[in-house]
Amino acid sequence: MVVVGVHGPGAHQAKHWAELAAEDGADGVLCLPPTMYRANRGEIIAHYEAVASAGLPVMAYNNPIDTKVDLTPDLLAEIAQIDGIVAVKEFSGDVRRILEIKEKAPGLEVVAGADDVTLEALLMGATGWFAGFPNVFPAESAELFELATAGKLEEARALYEPLVAAFRWDSRTEFVQAIKLGMEMVGRYGGPCRPPRGPLSPEHRAGVTADMERAIAALEQRKAA
Repeated sequence: MVVVGVHGPGAHQAKHWAELAAEDGADGVLCLPPTMYRANRGEIIAHYEAVASAGLPVMAYNNPIDTKVDLTPDLLAEIAQIDGIVAVKEFSGDVRRILEIKEKAPGLEVVAGADDVTLEALLMGATGWFAGFPNVFPAESAELFELATAGKLEEARALYEPLVAAFRWDSRTEFVQAIKLGMEMVGRYGGPCRPPRGPLSPEHRAGVTADMERAIAALEQRKAA
């Protein structure tokens, strides 16, 4: 399944990207609210109506940290009434919202969006995980998802705890650089970032490296057990 990010400063740009995604055979799109300036409620609704009109299933993306627009549970209940809005990637970091969203918008799939609260979100009823660090730990992330959705808390926690320090970088400004460095450390190609993202500072690089080294060592020990 291919889900294409169609974020744009305004509805006309986001809708255009969604139309191109549909033409290219995408299965769905992921869309932030308007990103140029903080939008009001009516503008947010109009934005998602425009994107949904392209005809693909839409996953709204709630990232109030970076967009300054918070898709609160009551607002999501309204957005969920738009034909074609099927899910939300919830990145607020507040796992209390999972149940509230499910109560107010029962037809909306809630997808864990922040890697460092993934287990908590899945245990609260999130049905998916749209993530960054599975690019670094794909097999372990798939196993974590399966354990959590099966309700195997102790096994899931034992796998999650050694990874969560690395996962916390997913919620920081340098998350792209951190994921790419993590990929390099496990033998995958991460490569350079596109501007405006620059290289990690020495301090951040040392932090990512230390957290990744602990995660890798714990996983190696787990495999050897």
